[in-house]
Amino acid sequence: MKLVILGRDGVINEVVDGGVAEPKQLRFIPGALEAIARMNHNDVRVCLATNQPGVGEGRFDYDALFAVHESIAKALHKVGGHIDAIAFCPHADNEGCDCRKPRSGLFKELSRRLQHSLDGVPAVGHNLVDIQAAAAAGAKPVLLRTGGGQAALADDHADLKQAKVYDDLAAFADMLIA
Repeated sequence: MKLVILGRDGVINEVVDGGVAEPKQLRFIPGALEAIARMNHNDVRVCLATNQPGVGEGRFDYDALFAVHESIAKALHKVGGHIDAIAFCPHADNEGCDCRKPRSGLFKELSRRLQHSLDGVPAVGHNLVDIQAAAAAGAKPVLLRTGGGQAALADDHADLKQAKVYDDLAAFADMLIA
């Protein structure tokens, strides 16, 4: 069975300043939920790796974060999809943890939990830190133009050159399933 690791904000849902603190702030990127369902139906395990510094900074708590994830799960269920596992970093930017992207801790946690090597596993993100974390974990970096992806490409950072680029999650899913 194949594995894909996705970022959350900017990949599945629109980026919100300060982070998505409650379900009513979720705005799904068109086609993203259906793309996850298509991957699920084609024997692809779909996981999330997401930085959530709002928890560590006190802008929202774990209950709020879990409510957002439950809302994503319910929306996916409506289109026949699901998420197999979620790894999140709750730490503030300045805490120096090993799990916060661009470090590889979230990816390593998913690898351990799912007992799946990250070698060749696509890790889909929308910004430079997503690409750096994927590369640091030994996964295959994929950049979407959604979220901050288009702006990241304009910066022309050397680390981005290792990433395959797709317009959105639907385009990536089409390639993966083909």
